[in-house]
Amino acid sequence: MRFRWLSFALLGLAVPPAQAANSFSPVILRASDGVKIYGDYYAARRPKALILLFHQAGSSKGEYRDIGPRLVQQRFSALAIDQRSGGSLFGRNETAAEFGKDTSYLDAAKDLDAAIEWARRRKLPIVLWGSSYSAALVIIEAAKRSEVKEVLAFSPGEYLGNPTLVHQAAARLRIPFYVTSASDIREVAAARSILAASPSRTKQQLVPRHGVHGSSTLLASRDPLGAQENWQAVEAFLRRSFS
Repeated sequence: MRFRWLSFALLGLAVPPAQAANSFSPVILRASDGVKIYGDYYAARRPKALILLFHQAGSSKGEYRDIGPRLVQQRFSALAIDQRSGGSLFGRNETAAEFGKDTSYLDAAKDLDAAIEWARRRKLPIVLWGSSYSAALVIIEAAKRSEVKEVLAFSPGEYLGNPTLVHQAAARLRIPFYVTSASDIREVAAARSILAASPSRTKQQLVPRHGVHGSSTLLASRDPLGAQENWQAVEAFLRRSFS
């Protein structure tokens, strides 16, 4: 892979397109409280939209090293970040390692905000994509931001300390809304309940025959029996808005 360091947080420079579908550009953002946020930017040529990719608990932007290139092939640019609440499940989380403090899932909302602010300046339709706890956060973020045009939530749940917070946000969500989960009956029920709260006219739940927790359901290394079928559903949903 090719690596190019970009410092756009202060300069606001345009990001050059990736040279190949499997390349990404490391980037650095600043959250509103000054925390440095590390990310990987996957740039598509003539992108249809910009997808912001957020990881699950104990994880990092490395969760999307296989997912980002596939999105580029579908002409979506994507930014995956290391949130301050994370770990080494898919490789080192640079943000969490540098932050060096215990933090809650809700605290990581500042990191999502930083990514959304950066994306807003790119002048492309913004899609939020969350995995596990960040699936809950993207629903909350999308409910309060008109610039977000679509949400994909992988294994959403009420993970944020308030048993109705995510449902309340979903009840304000009228944009296209996709949810999926592991095959586990409790995860399926949690996703169904959150989706049902949304008044969106374009919403879909995939109940996978074979699925694992979070965005890992799209990784053949984690979900060998279900990854391809689960990908097909995601890509079909994205095409409905971005043909």
